[in-house]
Amino acid sequence: MGTKIQLLMIRAINLWPPILGAGIRVKWGPGNKAVDVEMKLRFWNRNYVGTHYGGSLYSMTDPFYMLMLMNNLGRDYIVWDKAASIRFRKPGKGRVRAEFRLSDEQLDEIRAKLTTQEKYEPTFLVEVKDEAGDVVAEVQKVLHVRRK
Repeated sequence: MGTKIQLLMIRAINLWPPILGAGIRVKWGPGNKAVDVEMKLRFWNRNYVGTHYGGSLYSMTDPFYMLMLMNNLGRDYIVWDKAASIRFRKPGKGRVRAEFRLSDEQLDEIRAKLTTQEKYEPTFLVEVKDEAGDVVAEVQKVLHVRRK
């Protein structure tokens, strides 16, 4: 990515309708290698039994590793979300949070794999936790990365 407009769009993700509509708040860290996401339980994002709606819990985790990789790998790479699965561990109540971290070692590994492979499909695990730190949901994200 890299252009000022694209970086502004990443920073303005809180205004994207699926994020805004679910009441999700996104905070980007330095170098776009860290993202913290949180969502309070509201009447519009709760399900029939009064806990967090599963679709909103998934929305908390959807685009972030893809955006982080796109931004950090640069224009010479194509990055797509390939697959995802969510496993609900306990009912989500109150405020829930998810953290995304991308290390230099992970980026180096992806670049190295793509020197000998046409594509690489890393898997990332994201835990959505409640205010007590208990895991509410686990989301496994598979990304597709290749050189242009």
